[in-house]
Amino acid sequence: MRFRHPDGTTVHLAYCTNVHPAETLDGVLAQLRDHCEPVRRRLGRDRLGIGLWLAKDAARALDTDPAALRALRAELDRRGLEVVTLNGFPYEGFGAEQVKYRVYKPDWADPERLEHTTALARVLTGLLPDDLTEGSISTLPLGWRTTWTAARADVAHAALLTLAERLDALADLTGRSVRVGLEPEPGCIVETTGDALAPLTAVGHPRIGVCVDTCHLATSFEDPHTALDALAAAHVPVVKSQLSAALHAEHPRLPSVREALAAFDEPRFLHQTRAVDSTGRHGTDDLGQALAGDALPDTSPWRSHFHVPLHAAPAAPLTSTLPVLKDALTRLVGGPHPLTRHLEVETYTWQALPPELRPRGRTQLADGIAAELALARDLLTDLGLKELP
Repeated sequence: MRFRHPDGTTVHLAYCTNVHPAETLDGVLAQLRDHCEPVRRRLGRDRLGIGLWLAKDAARALDTDPAALRALRAELDRRGLEVVTLNGFPYEGFGAEQVKYRVYKPDWADPERLEHTTALARVLTGLLPDDLTEGSISTLPLGWRTTWTAARADVAHAALLTLAERLDALADLTGRSVRVGLEPEPGCIVETTGDALAPLTAVGHPRIGVCVDTCHLATSFEDPHTALDALAAAHVPVVKSQLSAALHAEHPRLPSVREALAAFDEPRFLHQTRAVDSTGRHGTDDLGQALAGDALPDTSPWRSHFHVPLHAAPAAPLTSTLPVLKDALTRLVGGPHPLTRHLEVETYTWQALPPELRPRGRTQLADGIAAELALARDLLTDLGLKELP
């Protein structure tokens, strides 16, 4: 979906396909048919943007076979779909029964992360619509904190410098610019947007910036305006933003709240949980750890890294951080000029919701994704952007 900002800039809205993960190119083609096109039809659109997730094997197949890349591009056109952004964070296995810490491998100290991201950039230049010359990729925020060392940080820094050089060369070769954004996430080396400032200013390249995920932003209790103003002051570009909402518990001391939270403690994904009090920010790696002990103060609200549907906050006594998303979006695209041109709804946890909230089959899932996109569309038009055909 495309929108015209009051300054004349085109802003793109997509939804991320990691909600229906596929490891192979055949699986990606099936996604387009079974999920993406039905969502487009529900919205009554001739064209729908998707933020494509390409696992290792699918990315390599497209990068090494020009005919396969042309075929995917033709299939996107045939189904009324377009790609301006890729999700390059998960490497493989995102559809596994247990993902948890595996999603942070390989990290940016592993040469394979650089090679995979470079391959994604080459693929994206072949998928961009004919009338566009700029694409974006979101990626791992360096690595998980417990495995990080100064030596690994040096290797990661060198890898990002090499990536910047490769992106420059790719732009010279193709006439298409691809930018890559580190996606701050709780528990990682780059947990917050503030943590991104030092490594990205050290790289100091306009093609390497930040992907602001509003669920992660909220989980860490960051103020959107303060965070985005700091990025702007440091000249760190917001390459893209993922529009998502976290799980919020206002009164975690109450037994009824604990019981409601426990329904979201599931085995597939990691749900980092945070609280802030007068002594600072406190956290656990997963929701179950927060519920089982006293690692978090229970007199302050808790937020958990669980991407809940934008249009359907959980029932009381829980809610979502949709207000944080709205504040962030106001700063991102509501000013005289947009801070980013690529927005992506990313609720990958539909099938991890408590059983009574999960969609039953493809039809209900497509209905839910379309409802999320409709909400995001309305937020954009309320900010003065005009939806384009």
